[in-house]
Amino acid sequence: MDLPLVYHPDYSFDFPAAHRFPMDKFVRLHDHLRATGTLHDGNLHLPPICPDELLALAHDPDYVLRFHDASLATQELRRMGLPWSEPLVRRTTRAVGGSILTAELALEHGLACHLAGGTHHAHYDFASGFCIFNDLAIISRYLLASGKVQRVLIFDCDVHQGDGTARILEYDADAITVSLHCENNFPARKAQSDWDIPLPRHLDDEGYIRVVDDVLNYLLPLYQPDLVLYDAGVDVHQQDALGYLNLTDDGIARRDRQVIDHCLARDIPVCAVIGGGYDRDRAALARRHGILHHSAQQIWRERGLG
Repeated sequence: MDLPLVYHPDYSFDFPAAHRFPMDKFVRLHDHLRATGTLHDGNLHLPPICPDELLALAHDPDYVLRFHDASLATQELRRMGLPWSEPLVRRTTRAVGGSILTAELALEHGLACHLAGGTHHAHYDFASGFCIFNDLAIISRYLLASGKVQRVLIFDCDVHQGDGTARILEYDADAITVSLHCENNFPARKAQSDWDIPLPRHLDDEGYIRVVDDVLNYLLPLYQPDLVLYDAGVDVHQQDALGYLNLTDDGIARRDRQVIDHCLARDIPVCAVIGGGYDRDRAALARRHGILHHSAQQIWRERGLG
């Protein structure tokens, strides 16, 4: 058995090519992983659409309804940053279902990766920064409420602070929010995570890896979570359009391996989602996101998981 990977063709659809959000990166990532043999019919898992009752674990039911019914106000749409459409609704709810499935597969097998997810700017009753529903918060509350875990730790390495996740889970004692992010970057008004690690602009591979190592060595023994939700954003890359950090491909690969190895060495399962990444060169962006899946597959085989 190979590393479980979660994807659905709904993730990418016809979308304005000039838009800042790279909607085609998901299908490009899928095709890249297929071409390299990392993804195949034997390890591909197709997710269901997330039902409204699970969305409502972390979101205002009225907001969920207004998004479904195309009744969001103009100001809400502007803050969302994406043009509303039926394919967007299908894509959004399917992707949350995919993140939930990835978490369940991680609990079963020790490690699983999504080809989407990490929508950490979505708040309780509004969208923000291309994020509509917060999959990290929904997973946390779903798994805790169902008794599948007693404690979950969200390790968010997207270059932007996970402000929506922090605010939704602010009073959830058993959902630990950790955000490593560029200090001077979106959002301008930061939330308060359980652990915020603001990073200076232009931080390089070595500086970043030291921080990740120190944080994991401290927090994993402190909390001993039953699952780590790892947001493996590649907008930390030196060529990312919205990042301001200076990581290379090798630095991202080292980060991904470090996070997964730290967790698995302590028998903590890892559910990995791809987070943010922005580049006009969409093929390069897809390869950048694929670093996570290649690194995870290598670890999977080394450790004989499954």
